[in-house]
Amino acid sequence: MQTGLYIVGTPIGNLSDMSPRAIEVLRSADLIAAEDTRVFGKLASHFDIKTPRCAMHDHNERDVVPDLIEKMQHGMTVAAVSDAGMPGVSDPGFRLVRECRAAGVPVFVVPGPTAAVSALVLSGFPTDRFTFCGFFDEKKVRDDNKIRHTIIYYESPNRIMSTIALLARVMPERQIAIVREITKIHEETIIGYPAELVGITPPRGEIVLVVAPAPEYKMTDAEIREIVNDVVGASTKDAAADLAARTGISKKEAYRRLLEKQEEQA
Repeated sequence: MQTGLYIVGTPIGNLSDMSPRAIEVLRSADLIAAEDTRVFGKLASHFDIKTPRCAMHDHNERDVVPDLIEKMQHGMTVAAVSDAGMPGVSDPGFRLVRECRAAGVPVFVVPGPTAAVSALVLSGFPTDRFTFCGFFDEKKVRDDNKIRHTIIYYESPNRIMSTIALLARVMPERQIAIVREITKIHEETIIGYPAELVGITPPRGEIVLVVAPAPEYKMTDAEIREIVNDVVGASTKDAAADLAARTGISKKEAYRRLLEKQEEQA
């Protein structure tokens, strides 16, 4: 193996997805930087990987990266793994890669499963353009709705039902796919409009949420007026942001329509 950093993808559920090359690299490296050494220990035991390991996670990545780079500059080969999937995709790893590039340390990748892309394919939604937004953030959902192509989120089972309810209000016209337990025994994909899914049995396990592209048609004035009636009552600023997100009109136009409605009610 050439000296440097190897970013190694590992299974997201089914151990049979582990590639022969990934096993070879992890066995041959001088050191494995694992997100959680205990979690990796189960994988290592299954594939008889005895390579020394250290922890590299969100809380210590900044501290351990300089030491790892120094080791590689002195001839060691380091393999980086996350608990599942590709390091650096909503998992530790990108800082290490960035600093290796800056220090002139070679970086290689051993491709493996990625939950976001796997869920995208399972959804059946358009794949020519998509945006991965990481873990769902309810504070950013109105801005996210300005992304008119396919959107991908990670979400926890504890929050998925409140997230569906929020999408039913902010993105009612966009279908969603709830993809859970990818490659595992209980793998499941649930597709529908948010309003159709607010009453489902809460999904459990690891969840990826895929949002279909926004419809190409523009809302009619009557449809916009109906939504204006729905948002009136909140503060004008919040209502304008909500109206703009749900209709696709500008915040300035949304604010004007709200003022007109308020004048009608006065």
